[in-house]
Amino acid sequence: MTRWLNFTLLGLLLCMHGCSYYSFSGASIPAHLTTIAIPIAEDQSTSPLTLLDESLTELMIDRFVRQTRLILTEDEAEADILLTTQITRYSNAPTSVTGQERAQYNRIAISVSAQYANQVDGDVLERTFSGFDDYDPLEGGLEAEEAAALAALENIADDLFTAATSNW
Repeated sequence: MTRWLNFTLLGLLLCMHGCSYYSFSGASIPAHLTTIAIPIAEDQSTSPLTLLDESLTELMIDRFVRQTRLILTEDEAEADILLTTQITRYSNAPTSVTGQERAQYNRIAISVSAQYANQVDGDVLERTFSGFDDYDPLEGGLEAEEAAALAALENIADDLFTAATSNW
């Protein structure tokens, strides 16, 4: 009986140790990493929208701080993880045309360059992510364009979060 109890306790300890690297969002972050710095994204695109950099930053904070156990810090040098992002491309082009030679739908396409630096272990991962969304320029105008841009950024944020928490 005591042998069975010892094996059970050992199994529970191993399971609990394994869970220290896992969160309920599916994110796998080593237990020794506790803080993250996420500076405001740089918008190097030619976008006419002024909200992209702050929106991307908020989306990253939402995913990395609210969906993991990481604590946000402003001190980039002391953070265990440093996540920097740059919006490198923004395009707004017609995807379908009506019989009157007018754009029926436009597609917003955004590319983001990201660097995920584990400053404790010295690992640096770099990758470019892209996202897009379509909108009707005749119906919604600038508000529809902004909504499509935010939807594209949501897709990028999801992909970046998934890639970073599964070691790229």
